[in-house]
Amino acid sequence: MRHNPVSLLCMAWLVLAGPAAAVDVQDAHDRAVSVTDASRIVSIGGPVTEILYALGVGDNVIARDTTSVFPAQALEKPDVGYMRALSAEGVLSLEPTLVLAVDGSGPQDVIEQLEGAQVAFVNIPDSPSPQGVADKIRAVALAVGKVAEGEQLAQAVLADFAALDEALSNVDKPARAIFVLGITSGSPMIGGTGTSADGVLKLARAENVLSDMNGFKPGSPEAILTAQPDVVVTMNSQAHGLTKLSENPVFAATPAGQNERVIGMDGSYLLGFGPRAAHAVRDLAASLYPDINIPQLPDRPWVGPIAE
Repeated sequence: MRHNPVSLLCMAWLVLAGPAAAVDVQDAHDRAVSVTDASRIVSIGGPVTEILYALGVGDNVIARDTTSVFPAQALEKPDVGYMRALSAEGVLSLEPTLVLAVDGSGPQDVIEQLEGAQVAFVNIPDSPSPQGVADKIRAVALAVGKVAEGEQLAQAVLADFAALDEALSNVDKPARAIFVLGITSGSPMIGGTGTSADGVLKLARAENVLSDMNGFKPGSPEAILTAQPDVVVTMNSQAHGLTKLSENPVFAATPAGQNERVIGMDGSYLLGFGPRAAHAVRDLAASLYPDINIPQLPDRPWVGPIAE
């Protein structure tokens, strides 16, 4: 049987291109995932979405979760719901070719359904540290075939953290701080060990005086009174409820309450641990230590106006 040169060339291209098109990813749950098509991405987790746009593949994102509010273009995409209250049907109905979800997304049974579906599903590692940000960037970049661009982005973020660490080396008295996620039934929800809040406080050279707690948990009046925080850090959306600390019975007898020291920042910016993380820590540190000249970090194309 004879084949014309064009058909032979096409068959040869398909043989060569087929395997090369697949990317094998070991995800955060230690699953081996083969990604063959990243043209239709559902992005779950604000930092994952930020990384995708920073890598230049934002146009491939067909939907995002509620926490994905930056950059502004992401808000134009359909919303599949809160990252910890997902629906498998809602995600799969969009016919994605790839789902990227930051570790900790849920509920667990939905994640298991998505992992077992006929679509590439990659759990992205999430650790609140400079190296954790770099690992997150590299994992997303590998899944979408942007390894070189991802390494460049990761190295830039690590360089920003290193520069910030040097700038904060002269902080000789760490601020005694707590992070309040919000107030539920009169009790403040406090960020303890293992949380992004604890991570960002420590990177800003503050002492988390309630780090003996694990995770986000209600803080008792006794614990807060014993901790005697100098400053309360919270999100802008919650700051209005904490502006009168001296009138709040939980905080009135603390230095933070007596001096009305509340720092409010955009939640996705402060806690996301995506490519903007070093800049967020720098801004927090500048608020914690107004008497110290903390230089601005380099302008980066992936750090822009914060979505409100």
